[in-house]
Amino acid sequence: MSDTTGVDLSGLVKAYDIRGTVPDQLDEDLARLFGAAFVETTGAEAIVTGHDMRPSSPGLARAFAEGAAGRGADVTGIGLCSTDGLYFASGALQRPGAMFTASHNPARYNGIKLCRAGAAPVGQDTGLREIRALVERWSADGGLPGSGRAQGSITSRDMLGDYAAHLLGLVNLSAVRPLKIVVDAGNGMAGLTTPAVFRDLPVEVVPMYFELDGTFPHHEANPLDPKNIVDLRHRVRETGADMGLAFDGDADRCFVVDERGEAVPPSTVTALIAARLLTDHPGSTVIHNLITSRAVPEVVREHGGTPVRTRVGHSFIKAEMARTGALFGGEHSAHYYFRDFWSADTGMLAALHVVAALGTAHGPLSSLVAQYQRYAASGEINSVVDDQQHTVAAVREAFADRDGARADELDGLTISTADWWFNLRPSNTEPLLRLNVEARDADTMARLRDEVLAIVRA
Repeated sequence: MSDTTGVDLSGLVKAYDIRGTVPDQLDEDLARLFGAAFVETTGAEAIVTGHDMRPSSPGLARAFAEGAAGRGADVTGIGLCSTDGLYFASGALQRPGAMFTASHNPARYNGIKLCRAGAAPVGQDTGLREIRALVERWSADGGLPGSGRAQGSITSRDMLGDYAAHLLGLVNLSAVRPLKIVVDAGNGMAGLTTPAVFRDLPVEVVPMYFELDGTFPHHEANPLDPKNIVDLRHRVRETGADMGLAFDGDADRCFVVDERGEAVPPSTVTALIAARLLTDHPGSTVIHNLITSRAVPEVVREHGGTPVRTRVGHSFIKAEMARTGALFGGEHSAHYYFRDFWSADTGMLAALHVVAALGTAHGPLSSLVAQYQRYAASGEINSVVDDQQHTVAAVREAFADRDGARADELDGLTISTADWWFNLRPSNTEPLLRLNVEARDADTMARLRDEVLAIVRA
């Protein structure tokens, strides 16, 4: 798409980032315009860029840097990095940043995650709408107008060691016993970051798919899909490891597997980390989205903290982190946010907290996390529904007279009682309704799940 005249960005610019297929939706000419528009919108005098291992990422990052420098900004490129590595650079250098990645999407995709200085998010309401408008206007006009600013510089800097040292300084790992941990990098950026972070720890890392390969030859770099952690679960059992870790493509999300090869739900990881952090920071606020387990706010209260419930989506989590000065935040999707990491999300720091907890416990990981796994959950179930509004209304009416049931619409429809809850919410991008159900026991959960699905899929 080297001809950007009249480009339509509606399918490329999402709510929180820029993401699409290469080269038909995103190419280097367009990346150059985005770089210029980013500087124009933020007014930045200096920015930092990084990229993942996808074949198209270095060229896109270079073009973006050229566009930014053409508007007068000095650009520091940190090269190959995880998304939380880019957030670290943005925070440490106090510069706006751009990360080139499509996270867990297939190889033909790429994109740009943008942030302001200090890793503050850039979304539709915080600059992305303006950036899109500039790119559309410039492409329609046939190119960039003059900026009136002197050409900026483009330089390179390796910050991987600084990133690792910063994370290690946030968790006390001094008393950790020797552990064996299988790490599935999914051919993504954890293949670069894991050796740097774990190098001096008393941990034997069993590597899986550490070769950086943006074509993802072994499996999709999306551990949220159970089929993509089958290899990890098998290797944990095969090697007698203490635990397993799986990262997505840009390594900002971390999934945990116990010594039996069983997945540890992200809500359980959220509760474990919250309990650890509140021990040193009693009275602090912890953010959780509305489809994390009910165990999370219970654990937060038990440890003297204040739980705050938000909508699903990192922009809402980060907004509440900023508003409340929260210590920590967790999502069902395995994004974990830390106040000491500029309130940004980092899968590696979450992993270190789990390592620290297990490394100072006497039993296996399954025993350690059992206290946080209090309910039976369905996981997220998607249904194709053409008339989402009508279907949600039908579900609301069906449960309107249920004894003790309360309804709220913070994000979709949530119906809850003392013994169970469910949330039904529409996808922002597809004709889907997403259902999550949790109950005190598996039988109740299954009955409730099937009752709601019977209405949704009627």
